[in-house]
Amino acid sequence: MPAPTVTDPGALRAEAEFALRSLVGREDVSLREDQWTAISALVERRSRALVVQRTGWGKSAVYFVATALLRARGAGPTVIVSPLLALMRDQIGAAARAGIRAVTVNSANVTEWDAVHAAIAAGEVDVLLCSPERLNNPQFRDEVLPRLAADAGLVVIDEAHCISDWGHDFRPDYRRIRTLLADLPAGIPVLATTATANARVTADVAEQLGVSGATERGGPPDQVLVLRGGLDRESLHLAVLRLPDPAARVAWLAGALRDMEGSGIVYCLTVAAAEEVASRLRAAGLDVGAYTGRTEPAERERLEQDLKQNRVKALVATSALGMGFDKPDLAFVVHLGAPASPIAYYQQVGRAGRGVSRATVVLLPGTEDRAIWDWFGSQAFPPEAQVRAALAALEADRATSVAALETRVDLRRSRLEAMLKVLDVDGAVRRVAGGWIATGAPWRYDADRYARVAQTRTAEQGTMLEYETTDGCRMEFLRRVLDDPDLTEGWRCGRCDSCGGVTLPAAPDEDSVASARAGMDRVGVEITARRQWPPGLDTLGLALRGRIPADEQAEPGRAIARMDGLGWSGALRDLLERRDGDGEPFDGETPVALRGAAVRVLEDWDELWTGTGAERVTALDGVVGVRSATRPLLVDHLASGLARYLGVPLLGAVSPGAGHAGPDRHDVNSAQRLAGVARRLTLEPAEGPESLAGRTVLLVDDLTDSGWTLAVAARLLRRAGARAVHPFVLGVR
Repeated sequence: MPAPTVTDPGALRAEAEFALRSLVGREDVSLREDQWTAISALVERRSRALVVQRTGWGKSAVYFVATALLRARGAGPTVIVSPLLALMRDQIGAAARAGIRAVTVNSANVTEWDAVHAAIAAGEVDVLLCSPERLNNPQFRDEVLPRLAADAGLVVIDEAHCISDWGHDFRPDYRRIRTLLADLPAGIPVLATTATANARVTADVAEQLGVSGATERGGPPDQVLVLRGGLDRESLHLAVLRLPDPAARVAWLAGALRDMEGSGIVYCLTVAAAEEVASRLRAAGLDVGAYTGRTEPAERERLEQDLKQNRVKALVATSALGMGFDKPDLAFVVHLGAPASPIAYYQQVGRAGRGVSRATVVLLPGTEDRAIWDWFGSQAFPPEAQVRAALAALEADRATSVAALETRVDLRRSRLEAMLKVLDVDGAVRRVAGGWIATGAPWRYDADRYARVAQTRTAEQGTMLEYETTDGCRMEFLRRVLDDPDLTEGWRCGRCDSCGGVTLPAAPDEDSVASARAGMDRVGVEITARRQWPPGLDTLGLALRGRIPADEQAEPGRAIARMDGLGWSGALRDLLERRDGDGEPFDGETPVALRGAAVRVLEDWDELWTGTGAERVTALDGVVGVRSATRPLLVDHLASGLARYLGVPLLGAVSPGAGHAGPDRHDVNSAQRLAGVARRLTLEPAEGPESLAGRTVLLVDDLTDSGWTLAVAARLLRRAGARAVHPFVLGVR
């Protein structure tokens, strides 16, 4: 039927209701009062609004209906800043149902950018979705964005909690939105939406939304309409189940997924854990897929569709599958390991039960959770000295690449890039073609704020531990810590395990756990040998450049397991992260279980053997250990033990040179790490340099991270005449 004709302001709601029905494809729906309040503010008053409402409430309907109404009145296209490709794909599909022409520019459609920009210029686009990272692409920021900002009919910031560094998913790129808002012409409405914001995050986002040109010049903040609703989700049945170890958790999960109706998501804290759990569930006969930050975009899209169409029982995912993923009939969400904050947990479990009356939500906490939280916490904003060093290394008139900057700043690349984004938001640096430049603008290191953010993160972790152990109503707990404005004293959900409203499958029997443990008992992870030196080493005094010569390279190596997985990862963490009474790394003999695991890795490593059956003999001529500054007894014991098992001699060691007895730092970037290793290590053959000529060597160390220790040690051995070097370590970080 045709849209109603609006002849007076009172008919605007009828037009909005018509747009809503077109959007959802149903005639029996109507706008919620807060949806209408937001739409009216955006369309009639051209205001700025923040909508904080639970997942499934209909936040996207607000901006798509507002877009339809604004476009009908001659307004320009809507610009939506959206964080995830899955969310963008769902939004484009929803827009098409309402007759809204939506396009996107993101990392997965680079070849389409020129056509998209041309369509925007021709007025053929109603909605442009872009990732926050696009906002700092020099060409997009300088050429496309100003035109969009000048002509936009509406600006939407989806998942707006990312703006706030008090939020659970702060992203520096999102903070650039503050600059975008300040540059908007008067009269362009702005909408921010999120499902996961407590009172502090809500206030912070609202304050940033109030930024305008007048505010930047000292005027009063613009008034922001804040619509904040209750957080109860009547379909969610929350539970926590404590099991003794990863094998028991995986065994329970395998059985539970067979009993649970429908399909859902299993969240893990790390990529390695997600891939390992998916592998074990597939081995148990369950149809699941692994979805992580390593998953290629095309594969992600296929997996999303498989889950939406119930072609898989579950996706085993990291947080890469989160905000905005829309499957109304998602029947369960299970966490193997707890997120670091109740806000993040609520956001992820909110994927379930949006269009069904009952969804099961289970948390299976692990003893390794805190170590993983600590690692993510270590990626926080760097100390002032490192930030100042980066600023001093940048020039105002010549772009410096991140690779070149790495040689002057002792930060890992990922942390360096995140720091530059924050400095860009603060106006101290600017990204240009070819790298980064300094702006010369004054900049202050806000140590107090960074400390408060760190304290907030620690407090949230404590709150998450309280959630795991509370005997009170679990939904009440989440609503309370998220500052739910509708929560009343004494309220209980009646649906969680504490309230008696959910019954979980029983703990797995011994046979199931034993089977899971046997499946997780696999050992052997391939180590990819370094093949290329990082750029800029000449500035650090090293004459290393380009590809590592083939006759100086290591062969592909092996480890027992990754440190961030399940199975043998727990035993490795217990050993390699253990501290003595003085807080120093524990040092001692290799535990018996890990000795057996190391032997199994060697036995399965075909390149180390010749012949078959009774004729099978090792192809190795000897073992060389990397003498550890922190665990010398452990590495010496491991190297000598493997030499005895193989029946070959110890050919020497790679050791710290004079004056380099301390361990290398592990928190620096690739170039800095390599420089430290190259200056530190020397070769100490057992019988003189000539004893290594023509030998095939097993190179033994306790742990590898960047891979540079193994690369430098292999180079020393190859230059001394070794024919081949096969690295072996206990764990890969």
